[in-house]
Amino acid sequence: MNSFFERKYVIQGIILIIALTLIARLFYLQIIDDSYLLSANNNVLRKVIEYPARGVILDRNGEILVQNEPVYDLMVIPKEAKNIDTALLCRLIDIDREGFDKRMKKARDHSPYRASIFEKLIPKETFAVLQEHMDKFNGFYTVDRNIRTYPDSVAAQFLGYILEVTEKDIERSKGFYRSGDYIGASGVERSYEELLRGTRGVKNQMVDALNRPQGSFMEGKYDTLAISGEGLVSSLDKELQLLAEKLMRNKLGSVVAIEPSTGEILTYVSSPSYNPNLMVGRERGNNYMKMLNDPYKPMFNRPIQASYPPGSVFKVVAALTAQQAGVINAQTIFNCPGGYRYGRNAIMRCTHVDGPTDLVKSIQKSCNTYYGYVYAHMLDRRGMPSYKAYDLWRDGLMKFGLGHPLGIDLPGEKGGNVFPSDYYTKNFGSNKWTSSYNISQSIGQGQLGITPLQMANIMAIVANRGFYYRPHLIKGIGEEKIVKKEFTEKIWAGVDAKYYEPVIEGMSRAVSSGTAAASKIPGIEMCGKTGTVQNPHGENHAVFFAFAPRENPKIAIAVFVENAGYGGTWAAPIASMLVEKYIKDTITLPKYIQDRVMNAVILPKVKTKEIKPTVKEKKDSTKNSQNNSTPVKQAAAREKNNKNLLVHHSQIRRNYAQ
Repeated sequence: MNSFFERKYVIQGIILIIALTLIARLFYLQIIDDSYLLSANNNVLRKVIEYPARGVILDRNGEILVQNEPVYDLMVIPKEAKNIDTALLCRLIDIDREGFDKRMKKARDHSPYRASIFEKLIPKETFAVLQEHMDKFNGFYTVDRNIRTYPDSVAAQFLGYILEVTEKDIERSKGFYRSGDYIGASGVERSYEELLRGTRGVKNQMVDALNRPQGSFMEGKYDTLAISGEGLVSSLDKELQLLAEKLMRNKLGSVVAIEPSTGEILTYVSSPSYNPNLMVGRERGNNYMKMLNDPYKPMFNRPIQASYPPGSVFKVVAALTAQQAGVINAQTIFNCPGGYRYGRNAIMRCTHVDGPTDLVKSIQKSCNTYYGYVYAHMLDRRGMPSYKAYDLWRDGLMKFGLGHPLGIDLPGEKGGNVFPSDYYTKNFGSNKWTSSYNISQSIGQGQLGITPLQMANIMAIVANRGFYYRPHLIKGIGEEKIVKKEFTEKIWAGVDAKYYEPVIEGMSRAVSSGTAAASKIPGIEMCGKTGTVQNPHGENHAVFFAFAPRENPKIAIAVFVENAGYGGTWAAPIASMLVEKYIKDTITLPKYIQDRVMNAVILPKVKTKEIKPTVKEKKDSTKNSQNNSTPVKQAAAREKNNKNLLVHHSQIRRNYAQ
């Protein structure tokens, strides 16, 4: 019996020892020795992301505006990064030891056993040297990817830029994007992101315990190919764009040119601009902050976000809507003694005495008095309260595309300002106000705010005698050159075709023998209108709208130069050169005028103050660290700047005739 119990204890002891041995071994393998985990995660099968090339963007003639350039991300598996030549690696990728330690810590925090990005966007020149020494860097390998490059450094605000995705981008995409992916952040890159981005691929690669590639897993059976993004054909004419940007150099303002028959935008200039290549690569973050703090705001997209009083060019819209309303006709005459009197001894002056003036002459001579009378008739003599007549007047402007976004294929478009009657009723204190209360709007001043894109679209409407196509920048998508349906729809502007001819005749005379006579083009009948917009904050703004030729128009254009003075002196010559270049591929404007415009520096003085960094700067060479999110304060500051660009006429008179 005793013998039996002894054998029992011996067997139990043996089983216990075996169990403890197995537990100890498992503990060692799973907790202490990570070689099997590394083998499971990396050394047997490595999934390598293959990034697609973003779609190329061309101009209307097939010239390249944006293409791709190869770069490389250096990846690291922290647990495998042992016995490496740290000094050599730092020297090759241009970082210091502190930068190395910071990157390695970030990689370990992500996962000691899985690959993460150590250094982004290594240029091909650096990569070529790095590859020669990769055998010295256990646990490191490279992944191919592409970045954008801009051969002519043109049309930055139109093209936009890309940024690394944020957590919110990943969440909104429902998992399509992953950390390290890039996304369109502005311009066409953002508007057409889903087409341009393409689809990433995955390559399953076999590697051995020494991290050496051993070929494809299952001969690539489970690999997925990266699919490049769709290419885009833009409506821009690259040569015309380059000339326009050259003419607007060292000036604040915009140039927008449209093909009236299609709504395609030929030229899109926001000045000052910037080199779009600065928003690419390892220095992007530093460049972005410099431009963000530039007092002239080169990243501000003026054609669709700046809002200005249009000045005298607004008289074109006023003349058309007043005819449609039956308030005036081509033969209507008002006498101009040098100004329009209203209220109690108030006067809105003309720059000259025009005497008896009809509709054609009012456009040719840009008569303020004429349009003071037109506005008064529109609001005060229609058999209804002035505030109700004002809303009808406003409805007419809205049909011309004013007071609301036009729907261009760019993000962030503003609609300008055409306030409803309630705005004035609230300010006045009752609805008993009349045209005298906001008479400055009759000549495109006061509270009116119009974007440069809307200005050019007005000229497209006049060129078409009553309709427009929604302005757009992309005329073809993919190999089939697909055009979005919304850009093929004809939109009526609310004024019958018969009312355009006297206005067009006045615009033709304004160029042939009026305020823009110095900018007329031999052999081309250009119809235009100059404007000098009052600016209580500094020098007046120079404006010129035009289309050409008069019959079968090919181009409609708006030029707005801030703080430049007279429209005929600055804006008209710029438009003239661009119109002639586009239609005749030559410029015949006298050389001295070309040189004067080209070399002029028209930049207002600004007060700059030193911006102190919120975080103490260290000598950390994390050069590719990018500011992937826009701070709230910066966004608020930009929005405040946008609003400040709306120049208000400072005098709104409360004295009026009851």
